[in-house]
Amino acid sequence: MGAISLYAKPSVNFAQKLAASRALLIASSALYPPITQASSLGAEDMVVTHLISDTRIPSSVFVLDTGMLHAQTLALIGQLEARYGINVEVYRPDAAVAATFVADNGNDAMYKSLSLRKTCCDFRKMEPLARALEGKQAWITGLRREQSNARAEVHDVEHQPITVNGQPATRAKINPLADWTWGDVWHFIQENKVPYNPLHDEFFPSIGCAPCTRAVTLGEDFRSGRWWWEQESAKECGLHVEGGHGAGKELPAFEALSSPLPPLVSRIPVKEIPA
Repeated sequence: MGAISLYAKPSVNFAQKLAASRALLIASSALYPPITQASSLGAEDMVVTHLISDTRIPSSVFVLDTGMLHAQTLALIGQLEARYGINVEVYRPDAAVAATFVADNGNDAMYKSLSLRKTCCDFRKMEPLARALEGKQAWITGLRREQSNARAEVHDVEHQPITVNGQPATRAKINPLADWTWGDVWHFIQENKVPYNPLHDEFFPSIGCAPCTRAVTLGEDFRSGRWWWEQESAKECGLHVEGGHGAGKELPAFEALSSPLPPLVSRIPVKEIPA
């Protein structure tokens, strides 16, 4: 049974949500040019890209290729370009920095300490993100309030402090799916035949770098498969945390792993969230 069969269940007011999302994108593109979409190539971001194409707003789309993504994730870049006739901009970490980090700390550094994991996220995601957003007044994300406790207060439009030419400024962060449910997302994918990552069919609701992502089981929330060896308070890479992810405490946020990659057998679906 695939993700669509499992999850596609729209809210009773989905039509109103969809109209509001479209209106937000159109208004934001007019208010904050130039604007861009940060796509993780997850289900929500695939929906956002479809909406950008459908509303014809002048937004670019970019992906952060960390060098650690699943092959299934990377394959979606070509599918997006073919489906929507766009050029997806790809930003990668500095190759020399990545090579030095791995040489010094090993390929499994992210499992060794919270500080090493966050350092890995910094050069693989945060630094490329800064390059991708340079010169942009706003960026569009697929954040939803339902995704985790840390995202429960996500607003439709947020204003982030930045520095431009040494002067304080702000950049708008647009979250058109903030009030969508998981069922809404998959209903839209089903209705519009939006391409999606086949890992979603294998109970990966949230997909990041391969070493830091696993399938989820019954009763776990959407993001429990991300950095699963860490406590909930630590589970962000910094992309969607005010001021980055910060230093963070080693305890109790981090738990060392004796077996970092559990077998993905006998997995059962993520709990169904009521629409």
